[in-house]
Amino acid sequence: MRRKTSGAVRVGQVLLVVTSLLVLGGTGYAWSTLRQLTDGLTRADVIGPGASAPLGEQNILVVGLDTRTDAQGNPLPPDVLDQLHAGGAEDGGDTTDTMIVVHIPAGGGNATAFSLPRDSYVQLSGGFGKHKINSAYTYGQLAAKNRLKAQGESGAQLETDSAQAGAKTAIDTVQQFTGLTITHYAAVNLAGFYYVSQAVGGIPVCLTKATRDSYSGANFPAGAQSVSGAEALQFVRQRHGLPNGDLDRIKRQQVFMASMAKTILSAGTLGDPAKLDALIGAVKKAVVVDTNWDLLGFARQLHGMSAGNISFETVPIVNITLKTPSDGDAVQVDPQAVQQFIRQQIGGTPAPPSSTGGDPALASYVVDVRNTSGVDGLANQVAEKLTTAGYQRGEVGNGSMRKTSTVYYGHSQRSAAQHIAETLGGIAVAPDNSLAQNHFLVSLGRDYPDDSGVHPAAAPAEPQITADGVTCVN
Repeated sequence: MRRKTSGAVRVGQVLLVVTSLLVLGGTGYAWSTLRQLTDGLTRADVIGPGASAPLGEQNILVVGLDTRTDAQGNPLPPDVLDQLHAGGAEDGGDTTDTMIVVHIPAGGGNATAFSLPRDSYVQLSGGFGKHKINSAYTYGQLAAKNRLKAQGESGAQLETDSAQAGAKTAIDTVQQFTGLTITHYAAVNLAGFYYVSQAVGGIPVCLTKATRDSYSGANFPAGAQSVSGAEALQFVRQRHGLPNGDLDRIKRQQVFMASMAKTILSAGTLGDPAKLDALIGAVKKAVVVDTNWDLLGFARQLHGMSAGNISFETVPIVNITLKTPSDGDAVQVDPQAVQQFIRQQIGGTPAPPSSTGGDPALASYVVDVRNTSGVDGLANQVAEKLTTAGYQRGEVGNGSMRKTSTVYYGHSQRSAAQHIAETLGGIAVAPDNSLAQNHFLVSLGRDYPDDSGVHPAAAPAEPQITADGVTCVN
């Protein structure tokens, strides 16, 4: 029986391998050893030499590829595939089921890694229409392969050239979705999780409560613990049984990546020549980078990076379940809201204040709150939260029981509704033409409180995920 390769396997590749590359560069540790890494990496011609972001900043697109060969094209050993629960190559093509953009400010400084949900429904570059973002690579790769085959190309050259075309389509799609200029590219293959987890050892993580999931095999107690190998894969793979499904899985991925960065930056790894050599060897087997990336120069730029200088964010979504014409269920996203969020995080525009007093510009927006959750007092709690953020308080009351929480808007004010939804933890938005200009309605359904009974409106903000410690998650 064939076994499907989970997208979380590819998540593990990215979390383990690219963080190694990033933090090894940041340490400035053993330049001669670092040169051994950079000289041995496989390169791909996917970004033009003139690509540059404003003021010298860098934006690195990190993708996880579903391929059963190492970076040099050699087939992975059967025992490795078995441990990763990976089937044969016929189980899937080269999709990018994990996509992360790492932003590095000009001259170094704090790095921010933005996770892009793999099922985000976006406009693909290259005229391929609107599809899930993880298929951009596949569309570009297959179109190029068919064209090149007709021209007589075959063998390894055909695979290399079509793969580069797929990468370029993915890069262009991410650029138009995020508004960031991608300056560098790193792809991680299926070998990444296995080899780097062997080199680094256990990764400290923390769960808010015990969890068990037969789909992924996850079976973890509550509290702090260390995971490695198959357990690490189960940790980043689980989505069933989590309160927020794939969104909680993204949080798992982020804290795992942060913890790994801290592990690599520790003296226990950098001070152990055997571990460091094993880590560098693992990265060589698993990573492909763009031809024009001067990794030694990049390392010098990041010299002195500390664990606290790496933070992790997820771009905002509109709806986690969007019915599409041909792609099944997808994640609904608003590119304008995503680009605004990214600019706020990297300092392009000031973020809306979260302290009492709010943003005066929001005072023209009237927000009614209707409690359809059946939880006493929830509407008032949410109304107070919105007032604190700067919105004008509208009518507050109860309504018939509903399952889903939604922000309703009229007169094409979707972006403003999305901002309200983000203030309330990322609930859905929907149009309602009966609403007047600058008037919104928040309907709080049964899905608004989490399963612990704590309402996002009354709970403290989630802690920032960085590599400076271990954050407890669902």
